[in-house]
Amino acid sequence: MAKTLSKPTSILFMLFTIFFFSSYVIAGEAPVFSKNLPPSSLGLNQQKLSHLHFYFHDILSGPKPTAVRVAQAATTNKSATGFGAVAVIDDLLTLLPENTSKVVGHAQGIYTLASQSEAALLMVMNFAFTEGEYNGSTLSVLGRNTVFSTIREMPIVGGSGVFRFARGYAQAKTYTFDTKSGDAVVEYNVYVLHY
Repeated sequence: MAKTLSKPTSILFMLFTIFFFSSYVIAGEAPVFSKNLPPSSLGLNQQKLSHLHFYFHDILSGPKPTAVRVAQAATTNKSATGFGAVAVIDDLLTLLPENTSKVVGHAQGIYTLASQSEAALLMVMNFAFTEGEYNGSTLSVLGRNTVFSTIREMPIVGGSGVFRFARGYAQAKTYTFDTKSGDAVVEYNVYVLHY
């Protein structure tokens, strides 16, 4: 048999419930899932367009590679395009194409060979900057990179720090590619709108 609450307990519970819900009505605030805010409420003022130029060093060879294959499909080695291979990267970003040039950040993320008909990567990475006014800020890239095209364009889908609310695009152009090792240096021009 189910237990019922005593009369004083029932009354106390009912009063608590009424008080709890009436406090929202009296205060004029109900819990909300979302609301519109003016950008100025977050300190966002005039948008600006920034152009960043750097070199991306994708090193697959040697004792300390910056791109490491972490997974592949059973058919990857039989594929002409390497379809199904997945690599994790922590590639240097430098001011000039030489790997001894000043480091301005790292490209960190993953890429996968995502086409069965051409050498095309799905790039999912952050440009994590370590230099100047962008130190500690990131830009997020999510897009298709057809590596043998002269210039490839990928979207900038967001960012952090100075690049909060960022959007734009990155153009990649191969500077050098070693067919034996797979090592590459890629020139990037990034155009980004941010506050």
